[in-house]
Amino acid sequence: MNAAKTPGAARGTPRLLLRLEGTALALAAILGYRATGEGWGLFALLILTPDLSMLGYLAGPAPGAILYNAAHTTLAPAALGALGLALDAGLPVALALIWLAHIGIDRTFGYGLKYRAGFGFTHLGRIGKQPDDGAGKPSPD
Repeated sequence: MNAAKTPGAARGTPRLLLRLEGTALALAAILGYRATGEGWGLFALLILTPDLSMLGYLAGPAPGAILYNAAHTTLAPAALGALGLALDAGLPVALALIWLAHIGIDRTFGYGLKYRAGFGFTHLGRIGKQPDDGAGKPSPD
């Protein structure tokens, strides 16, 4: 199933713009992180942490999508960053920027928010190996 046939999936120019927004988010978060003065070891250690949310798929597609989406929206890291700024605490800001960088990188590469139909169904279109049409070619749907 391609982006055109995935219910709710962006396609065409909106899809491109969403992916470019992801790139902008990632770059801004990385540059912001650099300005925090925190070490790059922390960044490297934590950049993939939001992907632990994929473990929710062990309980099925619906709980997996809920957990994955909770870890891959900008709401929680934005709140964490705002709290860090309000408290003048650098570590929460740095953690929020790492988290936002992860989300931006994912969006750049087409990994969007998940639908309950399965991990491969995202708001940016279908990801992963496409079903075979029986003639040895990927299905156009």
